[in-house]
Amino acid sequence: MANSDYDALRLDNQVCFPLYAAAREVTKLYRPYLDELNLTYTQYITMMVLWEQRSCSAKQLGEKLYLDSGTLTPVIKSLEQKGFVVRSRSSSDERVLMVGLTDKGLALREEAKTIPQKMSACVKLTPEEAVTLYKLLYKVLGNGE
Repeated sequence: MANSDYDALRLDNQVCFPLYAAAREVTKLYRPYLDELNLTYTQYITMMVLWEQRSCSAKQLGEKLYLDSGTLTPVIKSLEQKGFVVRSRSSSDERVLMVGLTDKGLALREEAKTIPQKMSACVKLTPEEAVTLYKLLYKVLGNGE
């Protein structure tokens, strides 16, 4: 068989590989900043949603973060153990798990506010390239134009 039959299997022909590798590298760049806050990357993005919304259902968090409940539940439990969030049942529907910020969790936002600026210095993209990449990635996620 000719090599062309297998070209699609070449690693350097895969869009998914540089996407995967870049995500791992960017997450690794976050680590020193997040270690100072005692957060993992997944905990950090969860906190980002809660800093915006103050409180939301676990289901809404999972949808916003593209995380299933098996991944999100331990994250929420860990954040609760650290005193950053509190879990409760919705007053209108006991089946709905609500996650809300504590005062300590809200205060953490102040410590985290410089992280995006520090990260933009680590990731060498022009502002225009960053906007283009952002749009392309959300297109891959199915939210693009």
